[in-house]
Amino acid sequence: MTGTLQVPAGLDRVTTRRTRVGLVSGGLGAYWPQFPELLPQLRRSADEVSARLGGLDCEVVDVGFISDERDGAAAAERLRVADCDLIVGFLTTYLTASMLVPVAQRSGSPVLLVNLQPSEVMDHATFDTGAWLAYCGACPLPEMANAFRRCGVEFRSVSGYLADERAWTRIGRWVKAAGVRAALRHGRHGLLGHLYPGMMDVATDSTLVSAQLGGHVEVLEVDDVRVRVERVTDAEAGARAALAREVFTLDSSVVAEDLDWAARVSVALDRLVEDFSLDSLAYYHRGLDGEVHERVGAGLILGSSLLTARGVPACGEYELRTSLAMLVMDRLGAGGSFTEFQALNFRDGVVEMGHDGPAHLAISAGKPLLRGLDVLHGKRGWGVSVEFDVTHGPVTAFGLGQDRDGTFTMVASEGTVVPGPLLRIGNTTSRVDFGRDPGEWTDAWSASGVGHHWALGTGHRVAELAAVADLLGLELTVVRP
Repeated sequence: MTGTLQVPAGLDRVTTRRTRVGLVSGGLGAYWPQFPELLPQLRRSADEVSARLGGLDCEVVDVGFISDERDGAAAAERLRVADCDLIVGFLTTYLTASMLVPVAQRSGSPVLLVNLQPSEVMDHATFDTGAWLAYCGACPLPEMANAFRRCGVEFRSVSGYLADERAWTRIGRWVKAAGVRAALRHGRHGLLGHLYPGMMDVATDSTLVSAQLGGHVEVLEVDDVRVRVERVTDAEAGARAALAREVFTLDSSVVAEDLDWAARVSVALDRLVEDFSLDSLAYYHRGLDGEVHERVGAGLILGSSLLTARGVPACGEYELRTSLAMLVMDRLGAGGSFTEFQALNFRDGVVEMGHDGPAHLAISAGKPLLRGLDVLHGKRGWGVSVEFDVTHGPVTAFGLGQDRDGTFTMVASEGTVVPGPLLRIGNTTSRVDFGRDPGEWTDAWSASGVGHHWALGTGHRVAELAAVADLLGLELTVVRP
């Protein structure tokens, strides 16, 4: 699920597993002989729902129409085998809970019940019982909720009518959220190098990632990149440097030798991602006195930014939780760039935030800049770094925190990127108005337990993140104006 991100020219999104949505539609079989025109009408509605779901950038596994608990059990088995990321139960009219509880219990997938009647309102003057029953999908909804709760199954629903765009927006959020959950469950997350010394908030137990979010954390060494750098040919390095010149504006401070090195590291990073089938990457290596491992660590920014734009989020400082937050935002179509506080601007009422190092090029306000740096502040080495402002307009800051007991939490806040003066030091920098005093917002954000890095993405995404939190079983804290 990639949303609507526009990748810079010359880059292609990395192909990811499509979100798989199961669909089962149903109604009470006792009605069919009583009202012969009812079932064909309900089947037409089910076909319409199936087609609309297919338009949400997902693979639909439609197991058809069920009429009793035996049909429900058979559908449950087919959906269990299909390994869906989300199961949609379409309540076309009244049906008993015994028909859908097996689907929810056996599949192991989150279930969304949808009640979409044929139109906004019944024609009361002309409707008979059979016509009314096509509008009766709301009737079994409380029954399902009660039965699901008593059976220990999480419950969620969307009610509306077939052409109700508000309802389809809500359904779309659940499909996106299921895609995020799937990206985490099936994801392979690279952790390269070692923890930045002293950053206690950054330290993350990788076992807890697999336990709470799913997926696999692949522990990598700088030598895994170094050896691949040594195998990069001059032709490959030249082609990557040429790509960089297309994607970026090169500042006069960029030294040709440094660009060549960054290009070689970028090619090596691509091979690392391919060889280990990585979906995200967090890295840091300190190094010493300009030796090759230090140079590799300092040369990762270009390649990491290109990978991030292509849908493989990469960030520095060994920030595993932030690379995962970036993955969440990317799969929601929001981008998600590596971010921390830079300064507070009390005159203009904005928070200035960004980071040195890799950035999500697909959400840049303009053509991003490559700047050459003699010093990477707080780190060893030198080389090229990325500079840009996130696209002006609505944005969401999103990060993963962790409580004392090890439980992950989600933290989000919606704001607006506004124009104004920016730093020109080889960092991403954005001026974000969160609708309140910058100092008060900063105190509230810091009190959430988010840590000092997060992802900044485009659009207001709290509603979508709330659906993600529901499917992951995590608490979402929203810092509001």
